[in-house]
Formats: sequence, C-alpha cells, structure tokens
Amino acid sequence: MFRSLAVLNFRIWFVGALVSNIGTWMQRTAQDWLVYDILTEQNASAMGIVMALQLGPQLLLVPWSGLIADTFNRKKLVMATQSSMAFLALALGLMVITGVAELWHVYGFALALGLVSAIDAPARTTFVSELVQDDYLPNAVALNSASFNGARMLGPAVAGALTAWVGPGWVFIINVATFAAMIVALLKIRSDKLRKLPKSPKGKGRIREGFRYVRYRPDIVMVLITIFLVGTFGFNFAVFIASMAVTEYGKAAGAFGLLSSIMAVGSVSGALLAARRERPRLRFIFGAAGAFGLACLLAALAPNYWMFAIALVPVGLAALTLMTSANGYVQTTTDPVMRGRVMAVYMAIFMGGTPIGAPVVGAVADVMGARWGLGVAAASGIMAAVIGLVWVVRTKHLRIRFDRTAARKLHISYDGS
Repeated sequence: MFRSLAVLNFRIWFVGALVSNIGTWMQRTAQDWLVYDILTEQNASAMGIVMALQLGPQLLLVPWSGLIADTFNRKKLVMATQSSMAFLALALGLMVITGVAELWHVYGFALALGLVSAIDAPARTTFVSELVQDDYLPNAVALNSASFNGARMLGPAVAGALTAWVGPGWVFIINVATFAAMIVALLKIRSDKLRKLPKSPKGKGRIREGFRYVRYRPDIVMVLITIFLVGTFGFNFAVFIASMAVTEYGKAAGAFGLLSSIMAVGSVSGALLAARRERPRLRFIFGAAGAFGLACLLAALAPNYWMFAIALVPVGLAALTLMTSANGYVQTTTDPVMRGRVMAVYMAIFMGGTPIGAPVVGAVADVMGARWGLGVAAASGIMAAVIGLVWVVRTKHLRIRFDRTAARKLHISYDGS
C-alpha cells in the first residue's frame, strides 16, 4: 500500500504536499464560509459562481497548459505556480482582515487563482511520474490522492474552528505558510534522481496532436465522459454540504467544517484501497460512479444532521475511488511524451466542468432545496455508470493494442478474442 514512500524524492514530495494540502483545504473552507455567510445572506449561487471562476480557466487554457507541462521543467514550473498562489492567498487574507474585502474582490481572486491553477494542475499531476518508476506510478497516484484527502479530513475542521474564532482572513494567512512547505520540499527534491521522461519536440501542431491522441483512445474518451458527468454535477461538495448544514439542519461554521472532514474519512479510505491495487481498471471507474450516485441519494434522504454525516462517508469513499482510479488509469496508459497534454484535457474536464455544474446545483439548492441539489449529484453518478456499462457491454469482445514505436503516431488494432 505504501511502497512508493520507499523512494526518497516521492517521500519528500508527499510530506510537503500533505502540509500544503491542509492549508489549501483550510482556505477553501474559509472562503466558502466567507462568501456564504459573511459577504452574502447564505447565497448558494454566489458560492457556485466563486467555484466557477476558480475552476473555469481549466477549460479555457487546456490547449496551452498541457503543452507547457510537456515542454518545460515541471519542478521549476510547480515552484512558480505555488509561489504565485501563496501571494494571492496573502493578498486576499490581508484584505479580509482589514475589512475592505467585498464579494467582487473574492470573485477576482478566485479567477486569478484559477488562472494559476490551470497551469499548476497538469504540471503538478504529471510531475509525480518523474518521482517514481512506472510500476510504482498507480500507487504513487493513489497515495497522492490520500495525501490530498487526508488533508481534507483535518483542514476543514481546523478552518471551521479558526473561522469561528479569528475569522476567515487569518485562515488565508496561515495557508501562506503551508505553501512554503511545498516550496521547501521542491527545493529538497534531488533533480539528479528524477526520471528523465521525453519532452514534446518543438514544432507546429503539438496541441492538435494531443487532442488527436485522445480522440483515438476510446477507453480514455469513456473515462472523460464519466469524469465530466460526475465532476460537473456531482463533485460540488462545498455547495451541497453548506446548504444542507445551514438550511436543512440549522448549523454554523464549525459543523460545516466537521461535515467536510467526516466525508474525507471515506475519501481517504477510497484512496488507500486504490493504493493496494496493482493497476486501475475501467470497472472500478464505472462501478464507483454508480456507487457515488446511490450514496448521494442516501445522503439527500438523511432525516437529521448526524445521519447526513454518516451518509457522507460512502459518498467520499466512492468519490475517491472514482477519482483515483480514473487519474491513475489515464496517466499509466498514456505515452509519457503525451502525458501533460492528456492530463490537461483530463483536469479541464474534471475541474473545468464546475463552471457549468456549480451554478446549476447552487440554483437548484436555492430554488428547490438542498436535498434536490444532492439529487442532481446522485443522478450524475447513476447516469455515468449506465453509460459506462453500456459501453463495456458493447465492446466486451474488443481488445485495444497501442503501437508506441513512433512517438507522434498512434496505431489501434482490434481482435475479437
């Protein structure tokens, strides 16, 4: 389960990422509460807009962000993006502490953070493949997810308590210090021990090449469809957890953070279970999508706060099984020279669908109630599972073989066995 931690560079990365991720979840929780309960009168649609602005650039910059990750030194690229995000957290924190922050300021900072994150995401995701060898990569991807969601257990709970005690502005300032942990870790990673993966050769048509590669990989296309449906309409956790906590159960900031941490218990379990598997499989992806839909349906029907909290554990378990399996499958089955561009498409669809889904789910929660917002999430998971099942049934006698002898060409053949 933890075999990748035997690699020194990955161990350094894991610790730095864990600390940084705790701060990131603290800021996300504090920002959600700042918008939902301080700058607005419990407006779920405003939260959806913030999420859309923060994640929308993933869609707009996908042609270039993946190419950047495939072309430049990823270690230096991640250091630059992490430093930029630390500066943005500092600036927003100072504005909130001094009392000058308004809703439109948060919108602006969310957009700026989204632009930097669009470059950071494919570079940071594919950098893991330079830290470990290929047979360790699925495990490293799973442990990376466990780190992210282990932080998700602690970060929201700490942020909820700090937000109630000193206010969200100081939470943003604390997050600046956690970014420093990632930067120090990157400085300590030994560059001479990194794997030398092929970079994209210079020339025209490299962006089109990435899209063409995805187009002729039907298995990856199906994974992207699943991720789009669930990521767009299902993974709006901040919207439906906040609306359920406040409007359905009458709770405050501390309870909101606790719910996020409880869901993360299931998330970490899902990530660790994925780490035990030698390689991710399509059946885990489609099965986890269906399980996510059913778990969200149970959560939507929860009669009280604690039953809702318990129902969030299988929601987190299914969500992380889906995310980790999909991420690992796409990374491990993609040619290294194409990995940055393919993962940029993946991250754009996964995160960039939020500008569509978050406002929709927020509006449904505002107009029809928080339970119906969760119903949208449930429908997305069930629909993704059905589509995946139909595809598997139709192609169960097909095997796809990829000829990687030429880095810029893809050959697909089928046999009927």
